[in-house]
Amino acid sequence: MRVTVPRPLIVVVAALFSSYLIVLGVYSLPFGFASSNGPVIAAMAIYAIATFAVLFPDKRPRMPVWLAAFAVAITVVLPLLVASVLDPQREGGNGYATWYVAAVGTLMTITAVRRRPGFAWFGIGFLVVQTVLWAGPGALAGLGVIGSASWVGVAHLLTNALAKAVRDSQRFAIAERGATEWQAAQEAHLNERQFRLGQTTVMALPMLRTIQQSGGDLTAAQRAECLHLEGAIRDEIRGRKLLNDTVREQVMLARRRGTTVTLLDEGGIDDLEGEELDRVLGALADALRRTNADKVIARTVPEGSDVAVTVVGLRSSDDGSASLLGDSLDDDEVDLWLEIPRVASA
Repeated sequence: MRVTVPRPLIVVVAALFSSYLIVLGVYSLPFGFASSNGPVIAAMAIYAIATFAVLFPDKRPRMPVWLAAFAVAITVVLPLLVASVLDPQREGGNGYATWYVAAVGTLMTITAVRRRPGFAWFGIGFLVVQTVLWAGPGALAGLGVIGSASWVGVAHLLTNALAKAVRDSQRFAIAERGATEWQAAQEAHLNERQFRLGQTTVMALPMLRTIQQSGGDLTAAQRAECLHLEGAIRDEIRGRKLLNDTVREQVMLARRRGTTVTLLDEGGIDDLEGEELDRVLGALADALRRTNADKVIARTVPEGSDVAVTVVGLRSSDDGSASLLGDSLDDDEVDLWLEIPRVASA
């Protein structure tokens, strides 16, 4: 089971937390921590704009480079604006007036979550340097800089872990789909093989019994019937959807009349079902019933054509001399030409 967190919920939570930081900054203004409230208010305004920009609904999970650079620029401006009006040596500290540290951490955490960890670590790095230069190394813990860096670190690790999990799940899904397709293909091959074996058994079993009973001593008629059965078995493999009981019967009757019949199904009528397929096969059976050609070839036409099956009947006009020259096929005359339409005419 796949568990997901709605993206709007995450955006709302981040927006509420960012708003809470601005509220803390506003709350600290009356206490006089800042020598001038103008830079602090300006910092709140640009932080609100930056937060809206990075949280603005976007179908792309990865933050654009320009937006990541803009977020880093804001993290540079915020400490410079707010810290410039605060006294790092103030007795008792500056209280919530140092809200900008958490604001920078929040902004860079969002940047890391949106797959720009390099920009996020650059912003945190600048905050660390600015804090050390402004209040000394001891202020890193007191002002919450270490906490902000921890947020970015956790976001970076979680983002990488989730990205890896997504890649793994995609690979597993592809492998599972491949295994399913392979299994389906194997089952289809097995079913097709069993079906063909069953049909071959039904068709050949009477003749095999005759061969067994006669000890292999067959009459000329029985040998000819064996050849007809061999052709029928070949039809089951090459003819596929061109066959139904009526077509099989007419093919066998045509072969017993001395006609060479070839059925070739190349997938052109796989889309035909029901009455349309019965109509096509009925026309084919009727053509086999009526023709007296020496050779009949029935072949499906690829999809996209108005014709479903083409039936060609050839009558040999060879008087013997042509066969001596080796070009008797050139003397065959077309006795039957039939194009069975894919869709019945009105």
